[in-house]
Amino acid sequence: MQERDLTPLEKPYDAKAFESQLYTRWENSGYFNPDKLPGRHTTPFSIVLPPPNVTGTLHCGHATMLAIQDTIVRFKRMQGFKTLWLPGTDHAAIATQSKVEKEISKKEGESRYDLGREELLRRIGIFAQESHDTIVNQCKSMGSSLDWSREAFTLDEPRNKAVYKAFKEMYDLGLIYRGQRVINWDPKGQTTISDDEIVYEEREATLYTFKYSPDFPITISTTRPETKFGDTAVAVHPDDERYAAFVGKIIETNFCGVPLSIKIIADRNVEKEFGTGALGVTPAHSKIDEEMARANHLHFVQVIDEKGKMIVGGEDILGKKTAEAREIVAQKLRDTGLMIEEKKITQNVSTSERTGAIIEPLPKLQWFVAVNKEFPFPHRDKTIAKEGEVVTLKTLMHRAIESGSTTILPDRFAKVYEHWIDNLRDWCISRQIWYGHRIPAYFDLTNPNNHNILVHFKNNPLVLQNWSPESDPGTGVFFENYGDKVLGKVVSASAAGLCETVIKGFTTWKDIQKSISSYQTDARRNTSSFETYEELNLPIIIEDKKDVKEYYVQDEDTLDTWFSSGLWTFSTLEWPDQTKDLKTYHPTDLLETGRDIIFFWVARMILMSTCLLGEVPFKTVYLHGMALNKDGKKMSKSSGDTVDPLVIIDQYGTDALRMALIVGNAPGNDFKLYDDKIKAYKHFANKIWNASRFVLSHVKDVNLDEKLLNEKDTSTLTTWRATLKDITADTEKYNLYLAGEKLYSYFWHTFADVLIEEAKPRFQSEDQANKKSVHILMSVLLEEQLKALHPFMPYVTEAVWEVMYGQNKENLLMIQSWPTHS
Repeated sequence: MQERDLTPLEKPYDAKAFESQLYTRWENSGYFNPDKLPGRHTTPFSIVLPPPNVTGTLHCGHATMLAIQDTIVRFKRMQGFKTLWLPGTDHAAIATQSKVEKEISKKEGESRYDLGREELLRRIGIFAQESHDTIVNQCKSMGSSLDWSREAFTLDEPRNKAVYKAFKEMYDLGLIYRGQRVINWDPKGQTTISDDEIVYEEREATLYTFKYSPDFPITISTTRPETKFGDTAVAVHPDDERYAAFVGKIIETNFCGVPLSIKIIADRNVEKEFGTGALGVTPAHSKIDEEMARANHLHFVQVIDEKGKMIVGGEDILGKKTAEAREIVAQKLRDTGLMIEEKKITQNVSTSERTGAIIEPLPKLQWFVAVNKEFPFPHRDKTIAKEGEVVTLKTLMHRAIESGSTTILPDRFAKVYEHWIDNLRDWCISRQIWYGHRIPAYFDLTNPNNHNILVHFKNNPLVLQNWSPESDPGTGVFFENYGDKVLGKVVSASAAGLCETVIKGFTTWKDIQKSISSYQTDARRNTSSFETYEELNLPIIIEDKKDVKEYYVQDEDTLDTWFSSGLWTFSTLEWPDQTKDLKTYHPTDLLETGRDIIFFWVARMILMSTCLLGEVPFKTVYLHGMALNKDGKKMSKSSGDTVDPLVIIDQYGTDALRMALIVGNAPGNDFKLYDDKIKAYKHFANKIWNASRFVLSHVKDVNLDEKLLNEKDTSTLTTWRATLKDITADTEKYNLYLAGEKLYSYFWHTFADVLIEEAKPRFQSEDQANKKSVHILMSVLLEEQLKALHPFMPYVTEAVWEVMYGQNKENLLMIQSWPTHS
């Protein structure tokens, strides 16, 4: 080794003095970009960063993800892989729009409808950019060696192109359709949400047991009597002898002043032991009931609107919120002697993750991805299917794991994944918000057979364009509310009466709702007006906006965020263009993310990639657990926990935080993160600094010929390299927690506590062979440990390396070869 300037080592290690300037040198070197790595880096290794939402700042969950991924990336880069770690952010449509809307409402008292679509999107764009900049700075503070030259955003133009291409291809395959189905409606956010975005809260409820009317022969139980205005059947278990004689009968009755026509059906979904063993079937307000209704050809009656208010019932019920209506109905049942029992129970209530609102299942015309529809596999023979083989999306999702193309770590989550796929319903991908990828479906208003009618009624009477009941008297109109617009769509039904009533003109959505409600109540016995939706004039799917005609009207809805983020592994590589990056780095080698996101994102990425590319999106899925506090509870500011990584970094340094997030963090398991643990690794960084100073102050210009080591030193080096071999194997298997613990243990307890102490007198030895041997040993041990520690603790190791070899781009520790020995 050459003479060195040890001045930086004379002061105690101060992370703040080194981290920012070291990151700048790494970034300026260009080595984050795999195209600029030295020539030995040939075999590709790729990871795409799970994109943080542009809704604020990063937390300890994000820091965990960054620490794990950067450790793996730095390790692979040192091994000589052409390593791509591709960054990006997610527009997080519902979360971002909701946050901005709340702020506008709080400060200005206005809604999105007051601002209009263009102004709201402008404001969201400003917020998203500010949030993005904060997130990027936090990623850099964590030492993340991301290739910023390839940074992506789920809502930027290349990703727009990918989204519209994906939508068109899946639509053409028959996998995307528009249909009238019961969905999860968020009355507060005024949009649909997916099953995975529901948070179940345990709450106390009342189980009411009653009869619809005095002469009704069956008693039912429910926690929501206000929905019973929409009942069209009572379901019983086919083996329940109590009700066998009634199955198949239709009973006319009256419930709290509203006439009902109830069919008694048998269904194995009914639990004989729950309540009375008889279930009132409300097809329009329950997904389970919807399935029963379709199987038994029942009609649907909507009784609750998008605001969570009643649209069927007497004057004392109409317009009331469901909770208020529930008590009114319950009191009516008590007053009429129909209430048999009221019992307090605990139940799981569905709430919206973003707004906290109680979810209302509602029948709405939405866009869906069909997961059970059969289609011919459109790609050349792949591991998961042969070209032309008839498959379903579920089939492809299963085969991704079954074929071994994708491995999930830890493997117990493979069963969780398979179970979720088995129970997967068609995916509702449309959202009634403005921020996001607008659905690329258009309707031609000049078409004389157009049955998709855009109605403007802000300052004009209601007009249905290019359609009248006289031209097609056997149809009905289904209306969707879009603020200052109503989108009316024809449904297959015998509903001319409704059409005539509507065409006469209403100027508010409330009036239209009343009309529909009145019609449903009067006509429910002889028509299934709102049971199905028949698209008579298919929409035009347009990928490129230059193909849009001035007389086209675009669907108002936007796509579920998970649709665009489901394309992430290949849209970031510029698909649908067949780029060099796409051919080189896809499938990606690793997806590392939280175990709680396996359904939200992991499964959907597998769905999209196997469908659109015919290959899996990643070879391995690494699922990490949640960071808990010292007491094993979820971290939160209210509990006094420090959840902001930047605050921790400011106090302890990035290396300390990274090690605290890695050691003790086995794949798939939750782990504890607390001040004492982080502080211990701050001390470890100081230990590395001080031990390096001691060695470098004694080891100067030495011939590193290991043949000159004496027998004892040879044995010591052999022992270290056996440990290093284990560390390498653990890191390759992504058992970083084991590798980190072994590095910590060896450096502190063997190198610093034992070997340095033994070396002190030997550095002063008169025996030149002994002195040279210890010089070589300590120099080799320090250098190889710095290399092995670098992926885990990049800053302190790079800072020491600079003292050893100077601030030369080619000498950066981050591109040195990983120490391997046969």
